[in-house]
Amino acid sequence: MKIYNTLSQQKEEFIPIEKNKVRMYVCGPTVYNYIHIGNARPAIFFDTVRRYFEYKGYEVNYVSNYTDVDDKIIKRANEEGATSAEIAERYIAEFKKDMETLSVRPATYHPKATEEIDDMIRMISVLIEKGHAYEKNGTVYFRTRSFSEYGKLSKKNIDDLEAGARIAVSEEKEDPMDFVLWKPKKEGEPYWPSPWGDGRPGWHIECSVMSSKYLGEQIDIHGGGEDLIFPHHENEIAQSEAATGKTFARYWMHNAFINIDNKKMSKSEGNFFTVRDILKDYSGQVIRFFMLNAHYRSPLNFSRDLLEAAKSSLTRIITCVDQLDFLLKSGTLKGGDAADAEKAVLKEADLLREKFESAMDDDFNTADAIAAIFEMVKLANVNCNADSSAIFVEAMKDKITALCDILGIKAEKEEEILPEEIERLIAERQEARKNKDYAKADRIRDDLLKKGIILEDTREGVKWRKK
Repeated sequence: MKIYNTLSQQKEEFIPIEKNKVRMYVCGPTVYNYIHIGNARPAIFFDTVRRYFEYKGYEVNYVSNYTDVDDKIIKRANEEGATSAEIAERYIAEFKKDMETLSVRPATYHPKATEEIDDMIRMISVLIEKGHAYEKNGTVYFRTRSFSEYGKLSKKNIDDLEAGARIAVSEEKEDPMDFVLWKPKKEGEPYWPSPWGDGRPGWHIECSVMSSKYLGEQIDIHGGGEDLIFPHHENEIAQSEAATGKTFARYWMHNAFINIDNKKMSKSEGNFFTVRDILKDYSGQVIRFFMLNAHYRSPLNFSRDLLEAAKSSLTRIITCVDQLDFLLKSGTLKGGDAADAEKAVLKEADLLREKFESAMDDDFNTADAIAAIFEMVKLANVNCNADSSAIFVEAMKDKITALCDILGIKAEKEEEILPEEIERLIAERQEARKNKDYAKADRIRDDLLKKGIILEDTREGVKWRKK
């Protein structure tokens, strides 16, 4: 398996620290509002990475944090007359709902920043002791130039950064490039006691501490959106490696941005969408399928047309599996072993499974993996019918659903229960057809169509679907 490592800027063979185990940390949300679709991309992608590792037999320890103390949370709390904790807990609950809708499984651990303050104070103290940090008037800064490899992830030169006009200069800092590890309390903000006075941690130290606590000082994979490469992940490397003297993460993985109708998403442009906005018109499965249709390192253009295309494509897979399921329940399939021709088709399907795995082994190329699933769907559509053996049809169904499951895609149609009146009309029509009263059968079909129910007469019996 090969992974593109942002650190080396090339694909590398994945070799875990510990055999058959993966330690993976992915930066989680700052919980002050509903998540937007840009937040959904890393959540969906890294959930898929985890699923694939597990499929390959790895034991995955997956950690994704909640940043539950932050300027944005404090601002919202003050606006609503609530506490920061109340705002954070509310949006953690909403985040969990969105993740469930998107079929994103909970991480092994979801630590909260506010519950790890003591460990943050300990790491900051170690950095001070080692000469990598210093305190000025209750603020603790990381001495950036004390870490000789600063910039190795983002490929930014520290002198060029210092010369940049956007770098804020504080008189307290020894160097304009130094960043905050601990900040003193302000009126109306939550705070905790520390050796440097009451205050709260800086953002960057949170992830270093939580990663170390739940995964160990060295991890296999650190992930997130590409917007986190600098300064957040660069600063994580500096403070973690300065504190431990060890390589922090072996592989750095970053997903690309999402654009809206070929424009960068922003509130000022009026093209800012939360996941909840999109869920009004599309299912979580459609959103997930849409996200995985592009390689994670490629920018993803988001539009209603592309969502509709994703919905249609997903429907093709679900319809195929539904037809296979219908065949299996029809009672008309042959018993016994698969015929020789069917065995040959199953071998073709196994080759497509290998094609799927090859795509995923090549830096998690979900787009090509989905293409392999569609080839398998085509194979099933052409070869599975009322004359097939049950063992063959079931095997094809299992092969398709297994690959979809790795991607978090639910290929099987959710069972819908029809109102009793509709069930009665369908039964009446069947009786009319049996008695060759085709005029009555057609009349009932038209009535059902007006009610949004489409009937299909097949060799295996009548099928229905909603308009």
